[in-house]
Amino acid sequence: MKEFEAFKKIPRLSREIVITEKIDGTNASIYIGEDGEFLVGSRTRWITPENDNYGFANWAYANEEELRKLGTGHHFGEWWGQGIQRNYSRVGKIFSLFNTTRWKDAADLPPCCSVVPELYRGDFDTNAIRGVLKELERDGSKAAPGFMKPEGIIIFHTAGNLMFKKTLEKDHEPKGQQA
Repeated sequence: MKEFEAFKKIPRLSREIVITEKIDGTNASIYIGEDGEFLVGSRTRWITPENDNYGFANWAYANEEELRKLGTGHHFGEWWGQGIQRNYSRVGKIFSLFNTTRWKDAADLPPCCSVVPELYRGDFDTNAIRGVLKELERDGSKAAPGFMKPEGIIIFHTAGNLMFKKTLEKDHEPKGQQA
């Protein structure tokens, strides 16, 4: 007999969302295992200084002692700045963690890391989403003040544990079709 498959519980839309700036760099991650294992990743694979992604693995292994302060688990973020995508008029690169709830207290954050800017936290509201986008377009990047071509936002729906992105340019085109 086929094993019973339950229908998943549907989260309510009108729950908390967290909107952060979508930084145009490259996805990066640090994994610290319970046994002390230290791994470095891109969006799709583990990387090493010999098989790197924009120098992230080289940077991570050079900062391993400090990065271990992140604690056990998988820590995702964006590696961005000089030589990566929009550059953001930066000299050097930055690793910005995505989890604004976990890293809201800067005292716990290793000094070699930053956190993506949180732009809104509250109930799901399309007007709030539009307002955040308009503010970002008008005032520029919060991650790199003075940079006037930010990419967009990430909307994290906490009850659904889902992320959505909205870009300021070409939002209706799939990424692979953008020129």
